[in-house]
Amino acid sequence: MESIRNLNADVFVVVAFRMMPQVLFSIPKLGTFNLHGSLLPDYRGAAPINYAVINGETKSGVTTFFINEKIDEGNILLQAETEVLPEDNAGTLHDKLMIIGADLIIETLNGLAENSITEKPQPEKENPKTAYKIFKDDLKIDWNQSSEKIHNFVRGMSPYPTAFTILKIGDEEKSLKIFKGHFELESHSREAGDFEISKTEFKFYTKDGIYYPEDVQIQGKKRMPIKDFLNGIQNFEDYKK
Repeated sequence: MESIRNLNADVFVVVAFRMMPQVLFSIPKLGTFNLHGSLLPDYRGAAPINYAVINGETKSGVTTFFINEKIDEGNILLQAETEVLPEDNAGTLHDKLMIIGADLIIETLNGLAENSITEKPQPEKENPKTAYKIFKDDLKIDWNQSSEKIHNFVRGMSPYPTAFTILKIGDEEKSLKIFKGHFELESHSREAGDFEISKTEFKFYTKDGIYYPEDVQIQGKKRMPIKDFLNGIQNFEDYKK
């Protein structure tokens, strides 16, 4: 704390932090502001980028706001928006937000230096969308959901921490991480989670269609395109639900 005080800083800037004590964020005379990866008040929490994609958002952005004693609830300084494209995943959206976020930090610093920014309380919203911390149990794909939800879930967890499903291979159970895929809406009588695998195709049945993995990683192996994964299988009869 003494070394931080001795900096005599006008303002502190933080990005991707955990809880910060008031004794620290109140040191600089202009305050401490954070860059958050969402358009607050939506997606407060640890994983705003992941959940924006999981929820199928077509717009996202970044917010600079003054830190207070509550998580992601301080007064807003500036915001910037960006489009979320259908082909985006959490990784590509992160990189978009990284670029506009860097620019927004500079704009916020200049505005504070020139006293040209008016901070404003976050809008009151009855049910703001949340972005809770993601744990391993949250990553397992629920094949009973719609194809679109599964598709967005895979996108939102890619490339990290990565959605997965469990396959039985012979007498073993192995996790299969799925980084990318596509789906088709189709009526069928199969149980959700059933799959078919062959030398040319791998598909999972969902509640309302079929999901085709395109980029996978079986437990114990490296990540690879689905074609390479299928080419490496010796006995397709070993694969069971």
